[in-house]
Amino acid sequence: MRDDQSSVLARQQFGAVAAAYVTSTVHASGPDLDALIRAASPTGTEQVLDVGCGAGHTALALAPRVRGVTAIDVTPEMLGVAAELAKTRGVANVSFRHADATALPFDASSFDLATSRYSAHHFADPAAALTELARVLRPGGRFLLVDTVAPEDAALDTFFNAVELLRDPSHVRNCRISEWGRLFRQASLEPRVLFRYPLDLDGETWVARMQTPPARVAALRELFATASTAARSAFAIRSGDGWGWTIPVALIAGEHGTRGKGS
Repeated sequence: MRDDQSSVLARQQFGAVAAAYVTSTVHASGPDLDALIRAASPTGTEQVLDVGCGAGHTALALAPRVRGVTAIDVTPEMLGVAAELAKTRGVANVSFRHADATALPFDASSFDLATSRYSAHHFADPAAALTELARVLRPGGRFLLVDTVAPEDAALDTFFNAVELLRDPSHVRNCRISEWGRLFRQASLEPRVLFRYPLDLDGETWVARMQTPPARVAALRELFATASTAARSAFAIRSGDGWGWTIPVALIAGEHGTRGKGS
């Protein structure tokens, strides 16, 4: 597996907090997960690859509806809690493997469906990851991406990614939807935005899940308190007691080997 700096940071950051993601409401459920399942439209015959599986919530939601799921992550501790959760739930058709999205250890055309939920902002090289995903998808297969997305406005994009990086040093980038569209097309994945979702986050829960150090929490709270009018409006920022914000999430589908006009 590739051992780039982003993978090292992700393993260090998420290894210490893996257990928190088992019970995280954001990751365990939500309208975006329901939308992903609907978009997958599984028939029961699919072989699925879940990239950046975390605590396994997406893989386990899909498992009863497909033939099998291979779930990968760069953090061994995440794979451990995911495997334990699968065992607890009696799910037997999911396998967990230590692997990086940018160097997938699978043959070409191995999967009917690939998914990634709340992990793509940690991809060291999104273009390489999408190229790899297209390689392992069968012709006509689909990639379903759920992730937080940056606004198209440059100043708001900068604010969003700066806040995310301050909370989590393994954060790489929340891409704009227009960026994902370009990257999907470069990998021969024709993109369609299927769902958008405003994710409301309580500040204290948000930083506790990542075990953000107190000095960084103080800096985040100061950023929220002094945010521009545009940022406060775009992210529904709340400062002081009950601080937090609301960030945009999108579900983007990529059809492999198809042509046509995307969104």
